[in-house]
Amino acid sequence: MNLSEKDQLYNWHPYTQHQTVGLLPAIVKGQGAVLWDENGNEYLDAIASWWVNPFGHSNPVMAEAIYKQLTTLEHVLFGGFTNKPAVELAEKLLSLLPSNQKKLFFSDNGSTAVEVALKAAMQFFYNKKEVRRRILAFDDAFHGDTFGAMASSGITFFTEAFQGSLVDVYRIPVPVDGQEAHALQVLEEQLQTGEFAAFIFEPLCQGAAGMVMYSAEVLDKMILLCRKYGVFTIADEVMTGFGKTGKNFACDYLTEQPDMLCLSKALTGGTIPMAITSFTQEIFEGFLDTDVNKALFHGHTFTANPTGCAAALASIGLLESEEMQANIQRIHTHHLAFAEKMNAHPRVKTTRVLGVIFALEIAREGVESYYGNFRNRLYQFFIANGVILRPVGNIVYILPPYIMTDAQLENVYEVVEAAVNVIHDEPR
Repeated sequence: MNLSEKDQLYNWHPYTQHQTVGLLPAIVKGQGAVLWDENGNEYLDAIASWWVNPFGHSNPVMAEAIYKQLTTLEHVLFGGFTNKPAVELAEKLLSLLPSNQKKLFFSDNGSTAVEVALKAAMQFFYNKKEVRRRILAFDDAFHGDTFGAMASSGITFFTEAFQGSLVDVYRIPVPVDGQEAHALQVLEEQLQTGEFAAFIFEPLCQGAAGMVMYSAEVLDKMILLCRKYGVFTIADEVMTGFGKTGKNFACDYLTEQPDMLCLSKALTGGTIPMAITSFTQEIFEGFLDTDVNKALFHGHTFTANPTGCAAALASIGLLESEEMQANIQRIHTHHLAFAEKMNAHPRVKTTRVLGVIFALEIAREGVESYYGNFRNRLYQFFIANGVILRPVGNIVYILPPYIMTDAQLENVYEVVEAAVNVIHDEPR
């Protein structure tokens, strides 16, 4: 029995209907932008393994930093103690984040980073004896799989089994081009109720929705509106953070600063799970009291894990290097050229580019479905051609590791163009 067969026997995979899926490729090695399975098949990782490996697989800088920390202090509890890598990471990260961010809360993954932000927002008002239990979020957002994060997500089939058991969230339209005024109007109407603790958003680009993009200018206006009505703003930078948009953080495009940021994924360069939620001093002080019950009672076993913190410090060092910054600009330039080419294709509805993020929407006659047959045929075409891409319905996106070469990138583009040419709606 090979690895794929054993996997099918034992493991339960995320977002997978095991009744219909076959054997999954068993990856045994990674180097740079390339992965190999147990049969020797080669795959270009064009989505950086769910957006977490910006510096490629088996990066020696990351490996050395982790090994050094593992042989010094691998883990120590963060409840009642601290550690050098956690302090150094906090100091470094706060120097890069918007200047109003003053405190960091460590957790394990993107969902929990969001969960911490939502809990902090609601408890802040509870501590003041003010009831604000509702949250504002965008249509079609995705913020994670824990209950608060899931409630804030607008992709309905992720949450429909849990309706009635979730935090009360009001969804507002995404302020895409031409819809800005309407979105602002809906937002202000809801803010005027005084019922909301926070507004959570993926800044400038909604990842799981299919890389749906909107402007920094309209987001600035939304943040100002929230500030006017005393509602906290939460920037979910789990996907967009650490260079994806062309800047360190998507919020770096903004004039106004959010009250909280959620970070994970590329934080540790695809090595050790870790997440961080950052806060303003105002929010932190909302939990200071002689009453212990006003503390934020949230924690994880591996909070501020020293090895994870060391990985994050190495990851940030790589991000800031001249080489990686040049790579980000290089990929962005190639994306723009490919977008211009594909915009002339009769089957391409639209393209979008932001930093290293590229997306195109295939024109279809049929009804779009997030995990429908059309999407699945696209996915299988990509895998068969040695490229890892995960389409969202009829939307194909590329979010490569920054170290992907020009030749590898051109290979990805060729496979995407071929898919657009050959994958059609099935006959009715």
